[in-house]
Amino acid sequence: MVSILGFGCMRLPLLPGGDSTQIDESLSARLIRHAIDEGVNYIDTAYPYHGTGMSSAGESEPVTGRILKDGYRQKVNLATKLPSWLIKTRGDMDRYLDEQLQRLQTDHIDFYLVHALNKSLWKNVEDLGITSFLDLAIRDGRIKHAGFSFHDKGENFNRIVDSYDWSFCQIQYNYLDEAFQAGRQGLAFAAQKGLGITIMEPLRGGKLAANIPKNVQTAFDRADHFRSPADWALSWVWSHPEASTLLSGMNTMEQVVENIGTANRATENRFTQNDMHVIEGVKAIFRGKIKVDCTSCAYCMPCPEGVNIPGCFDYFNNFHMFGREENYHRFLKPLQRASACTECGTCLDLCPQSLMIPELLKDVKDVFEVPKFMV
Repeated sequence: MVSILGFGCMRLPLLPGGDSTQIDESLSARLIRHAIDEGVNYIDTAYPYHGTGMSSAGESEPVTGRILKDGYRQKVNLATKLPSWLIKTRGDMDRYLDEQLQRLQTDHIDFYLVHALNKSLWKNVEDLGITSFLDLAIRDGRIKHAGFSFHDKGENFNRIVDSYDWSFCQIQYNYLDEAFQAGRQGLAFAAQKGLGITIMEPLRGGKLAANIPKNVQTAFDRADHFRSPADWALSWVWSHPEASTLLSGMNTMEQVVENIGTANRATENRFTQNDMHVIEGVKAIFRGKIKVDCTSCAYCMPCPEGVNIPGCFDYFNNFHMFGREENYHRFLKPLQRASACTECGTCLDLCPQSLMIPELLKDVKDVFEVPKFMV
C-alpha cells in the first residue's frame, strides 16, 4: 500500500545562491523525514534530478539515499527512473540500474519507472529489450514493480500500456491539464487495465499553489468553505478514485505540513458539485492568463546557448497574470535571456509539454527586451 501523498524529490530546497545541484541537504532531510514520520511512504526521484541537464547524473538520488539512512529506507516505497533517452544498448539498462542502486545506497527499488516515455523513446527501448530487462530485474530482486512515466500525445499512451505487464504508470494531471498528454482518457484506461496510477505535477510546478492571480483567489474565496489554493488543487486530484498517489515537490516545512493536512482530510472533505463549479471558474480565469504551459520541469536544460528557458517563461507568465515583472533583467544574465536563443531546436525534442520553445522565446523577447523594460 502506498500513501495517497508522495514526496517528489525533483525540486528540493537549494542552498542560498546555489544552482540546481546545490541541494540544502539538512533542510531536505528535515522535510522528507518529517513527511515519513507523518505517514508519507512514497519517495520519488530520478537519475537527472538536480543536475546540470538531462544527459548527466543529478544530485537528487545520492541526497535521497543519504536522507533515507537511519531506518527510514525501510519505512518507504522508493521510486526512481531509468533514463530512457540515454539507453543505446541492452547493457545500458543494467548499467544505469546498478549505478542507481549504488547512488541510492539500497539493494532494490520498490517502484522503477522507464522515464519520460514517448512514441520514439518507447520504440527504441522496446527494440533493445526493455521488457526482458524488466522481467530479469524483477526476478533477481533489484526492482519490485515496473512502471513508466509518460510525456507524449494521448494516442500513444494506450499502446505503451498494452505493450507490457506494467504494475503502474505516472502521468501529469491537474485541473488545468485534464486533456493534456494522457489526460482523463489515459487515467481511465490505465485504471481499467488494473494499473496503479501516480500523478505528477498536481500543482503544475507550484503555479496552482503560490502567487495566484487575485481574481482566482477571489473565486476561491466565494466558495462555501475555505481551502488554500494548494488544497483545492490536490483535493481535485484526489476526487478521482483512479489516482493511487500524487507527488508534491515540497521544499518548505509549511508546504509539507499543509499537504499532509490536506491528505489527512481528503477522505472526509470530498469534492462536492459546488466545488467542481468553483474549479471550472478558476480554470477559465487561468486559461485566459497563462501564455506558456511550462511546468518548470527543466527537461529542456541546459540550453546550448545558456538561455534559462523555464525562467524566461516564468517571468513571461507572471507578467501576464500580475501585470508587472521587474525581475527579468534583475535575475537573468544577458546570455540567459530570450534574445540569446539561436533557434537551434535542441530543446524541442526534450520538452514534455511539446512547446515550440524558440517561437515562444521570441514572444518573451518582444515583451521584455524593449526600452521600457531594459535595465
